[in-house]
Amino acid sequence: MAGYPLTFYPAVSRTGVAVATVIALGSAPVFTGLLGWLSRQGRPDGRWAGATALAVLGCALLVLGPELAGGGGSVDPQGVLLAALSGLSYALYSLIGGRLIAHGHPSGGVMGAMFGGGALIVLPVLVAGDPGWLASPRGAGVVLHLAVVTTFLAYWLFGRGLRHTTAQTATTLTLAEPAVAAVLGVAALGERLPAVSWCGLAVLAGGLAVLALPARR
Repeated sequence: MAGYPLTFYPAVSRTGVAVATVIALGSAPVFTGLLGWLSRQGRPDGRWAGATALAVLGCALLVLGPELAGGGGSVDPQGVLLAALSGLSYALYSLIGGRLIAHGHPSGGVMGAMFGGGALIVLPVLVAGDPGWLASPRGAGVVLHLAVVTTFLAYWLFGRGLRHTTAQTATTLTLAEPAVAAVLGVAALGERLPAVSWCGLAVLAGGLAVLALPARR
C-alpha cells in the first residue's frame, strides 16, 4: 500500500494521467494472476485470461482514445516503469489481503491494518515535503474526499468483495473504474469521447460480462 502512491503519482507526473492509469490498472490483473499462480493460490483459467485480455484492451482504448484520436505525444519510459510498479504493488496488496481474509480474518481489520501500516511508511514523505497546502480549504477538502470516499469506502467494499471472490477476479473487475469515470464525465460534465473510446468501452464491458456471468457446466 505504501508502494502504490509512491510509484503511481510520480508516473502520472511523467507520462500523464491516461497512460499511467492504463498501465497501472491494466498490469495489476496480469500481475495478480501470475503471482497467484506462482504462490499456489490458484491457477487462472482460460475464461479469466480471455476476459482479462478483453478488459485490458478495452480499458486502453477507452482511456487512450482521446490521445490516439489527436495523435498523442511521446511516452516517458521511466513513467511507464513506475506505473507498472504501482500495478505490481496493487497486485501484491490484493493477493496478501485476499489470503488473510480467506484464512478467516475480518476484512475490515485486514484493510485497516494494511492501510494503517502503509500510511505510517509514507508519512515521512509528507513531512519531508511542504504540508502547508493541507491548511487551505481546497487542500483539506481534497484530503477528506481521498480519505473517506476513494480510500475508506472503496477499499472497505473491496475487502468485503475479497471474501467472496479471488484476488485475480477482483483486480480484473476493478477495470470498470475508468469506464464509470468516462460515463460520468459524459453524463454529468458534458465531455465528449471519440469513437475509439466508445469502442473501448464496449470491449471492456464485454470482458467484464464474460468474467461476471456464471460459468457454464
